Amino acid sequence: MKKSFFVTYKNPLLVLILLILAGGIYSYTKIQSALFPQITFPKIKIIADAGQQPVNQMTVGVTKVLEDAVKRVPDLQVLKSTTSRGSCEISAFMDWNVNVDLAKQQIESSVNEVRNQLPTDVGISVEKMNPSILPVMGYSLNSSSKDPIALKQLALYTIKPFLSQVAGVSEVRIIGGQDKEFRVIMNRAMMGRLGITPASVEQAINTSNFIKSNGYSSDFRYLYLTLTDAQIRNESQLKSLVVSNNGNRIILLSDIAQINIHNAKQYIKVNANGQESILIAVIQQPNVNVVDLSKAMEAKIAELQKTLPKDIVLKPYYVQADFVNDSIKSVTDALWIGLILAIIVAIIFLRSWKASAVILITIPITLSLTMLVLYTMGQTFNIMTLGAIAAAIGLIIDDAIVVVEQIHRTHEEHPEESSKTLVQKAINYLLKAMVGSSLSTIVIFLPFMLMSGVAGAYFKVMTDTMIITLVCSFFATWILLPIVYLLLSSGKKKEQDLRHHDVKERKWVGFFIRKPLFSYVFIIILIILTVIILPNISTGFLPDMDEGSIVLDYNSPPGTSLEETDRELKEVEKIITSTPEVQAYSRRTGTQMGFFITEPNREII
Repeated sequence: MKKSFFVTYKNPLLVLILLILAGGIYSYTKIQSALFPQITFPKIKIIADAGQQPVNQMTVGVTKVLEDAVKRVPDLQVLKSTTSRGSCEISAFMDWNVNVDLAKQQIESSVNEVRNQLPTDVGISVEKMNPSILPVMGYSLNSSSKDPIALKQLALYTIKPFLSQVAGVSEVRIIGGQDKEFRVIMNRAMMGRLGITPASVEQAINTSNFIKSNGYSSDFRYLYLTLTDAQIRNESQLKSLVVSNNGNRIILLSDIAQINIHNAKQYIKVNANGQESILIAVIQQPNVNVVDLSKAMEAKIAELQKTLPKDIVLKPYYVQADFVNDSIKSVTDALWIGLILAIIVAIIFLRSWKASAVILITIPITLSLTMLVLYTMGQTFNIMTLGAIAAAIGLIIDDAIVVVEQIHRTHEEHPEESSKTLVQKAINYLLKAMVGSSLSTIVIFLPFMLMSGVAGAYFKVMTDTMIITLVCSFFATWILLPIVYLLLSSGKKKEQDLRHHDVKERKWVGFFIRKPLFSYVFIIILIILTVIILPNISTGFLPDMDEGSIVLDYNSPPGTSLEETDRELKEVEKIITSTPEVQAYSRRTGTQMGFFITEPNREII
């Protein structure tokens, strides 16, 4: 008699099982975690800032020039622009098959070619759109003793460099706060007597505030770099600025003007937890594990707190890793619930602890093989991959139960034979059905791979993960599950167990087979219910997600000043602070979270 495949290769397959389990554990610890898949959309955004230029001049002198430059880039599909006072936002939608990095370089090259046609003081930023441009962590910075100017200086020159040292951080953005400016109030009468004009004062200030290298100087064995440092850093230096020196008299700026320190004009306002604040947004590098980044950032902030003054409060208001951890936990919970239910089903219907143990061991093998393949393909844990694994857990358990049940049934039909021959017989009998069942399930997801656009990019990740999981489940139950069953089989049978069991006919099954009319009626009822219910089911791009946060967008009438918008939103803040369920909140007026231009009348909470 030909020896069973599973008996012949039992030891090599057992080694393969151990390698798969070890590889799965290793892959699980190494796979990156993120909220969304790292998909770079074929969209490149250009933002130009030209100060206080009026809209009409901005449209003709900046937006139109940039649009003409971007139109020369190949594979451009759609070009959209928004122009406001002093700024414009241009969105270039490329073909989905284009290399986005190359397209970005081509756009930057085209923009640089028309630089001489733009105003000299215009600033231009070009970014490709992907999830990594959004903050993954946010902190509010408050102090009871420091004024907004000093607090922003602390954020810019102490906190930002310190947090930027964390591995995986792409950028630390400082939002809000106040900047310091010096106001020179001229004394016209004194200027008239001394023959000083406003233009000469402006020229003196512009030509004095600089630092310049004068070359090198050698002295014995040392080489010195000589500098002229004429930077104005404080009020006393500005007062001592020489406006005129005609050889007879030196006229200082303090002789003809009064210098005051004021807060610079702000076009954004930030509040957090009921008081004016500074927000610190942490941007991650692409393909960085957001969970590991969050842990490293927490440790870095704990280290930073030891060096900051006691009254400085650095409080998180958004941590994306918490939501990712909740997603991973939900998949883990689904796995454990599925395992428990599978074991209960096996015990109740198969009345076998061995069958339950086989299922319990096979499912981790399948998941380990899935993790190994996902890690090899460079996938990450995100809402799409985790959702696909959670949805496939039921199918994984079903595959294991079907194979174990067939082996168990073959034992009942042939109790005189040993497990070594029965396992091969059961797998041969079930193989065609297993292949057909797996292929029919996989084929359902193939149309999702043909989807295009943003939805297609996201669903391709989910479809790939689902197909990988189902294929791994098929091979694990076909080749590896019988090995687990043989390992748990002692090879000896008690005499009372060696009884032939006839397979009992299910009367309700025979009833529907003999009278198919009832089956047809039931099928028609299901079709009618599907036609009625399907149009009433709500649709959406992504499932409802609860990050434990609420985003409130607020638009006051166009033209509303920043101060008026801030006054109106303070009334909203009273409602928020009076709600006991709110732990922390932040408010941005005149700015948004992403790469956008924002008017002073727009708000996000």
